[in-house]
Amino acid sequence: MSKIKEFLINFDEDALLSEVRKELDGGAEPLAVIAQCQDALIEIGEQFDAGEMFVSDLMMAGALFKGISEIVIPLLKKGDVPVAGKVVLGTVKDDIHDIGKDIVNNMLTASGFEVVDLGVDVPPEDFVTALKEHDAKVLALSCLLASCYDSIRDSVDAVKAAGIRDKVKIIIGGGPIDEHVVTYSGADSMGITAQDAVSLCKEVFSNG
Repeated sequence: MSKIKEFLINFDEDALLSEVRKELDGGAEPLAVIAQCQDALIEIGEQFDAGEMFVSDLMMAGALFKGISEIVIPLLKKGDVPVAGKVVLGTVKDDIHDIGKDIVNNMLTASGFEVVDLGVDVPPEDFVTALKEHDAKVLALSCLLASCYDSIRDSVDAVKAAGIRDKVKIIIGGGPIDEHVVTYSGADSMGITAQDAVSLCKEVFSNG
């Protein structure tokens, strides 16, 4: 296990940030550092699913990863990392959870995507406005509350009503999301982890 992964899983913030800076100063590629963090976040997610970690642990992991991203992302932007594509991201209306969304934002950004993060409790029309303004091909909707399934569907319907549904792939994710919600809402696909979101976006843009 890499030291970065070990320190992140154990929530050792001081050792984690020190190791990140040490590896970067030693010539490590920024994306390699992000990859180690992604491995840790995936394992943390698996432990959460197994009942070995709690929501507070996920929040801590998200906060630590955000701190690492503040160090690593600027280094990526200084290089010749091509923009993989534009993604509009947000938590749907009536849901104010942002930890999962923020982790997805960081991972997408680290993978070369330009992310337009609209925040939380986002009305359907705001997603449409952002998609048009930025000519984005992907809309990523986050939802942690089962009571907000209708908000996902309303957002999908708003994209349809705007006449751009055939130009936009809609992916959804969050704790309670499964394939039944995809069918119910009319979205295209769903992801369980933040890495799933990255993979789905890569698939969209690789297919043109």
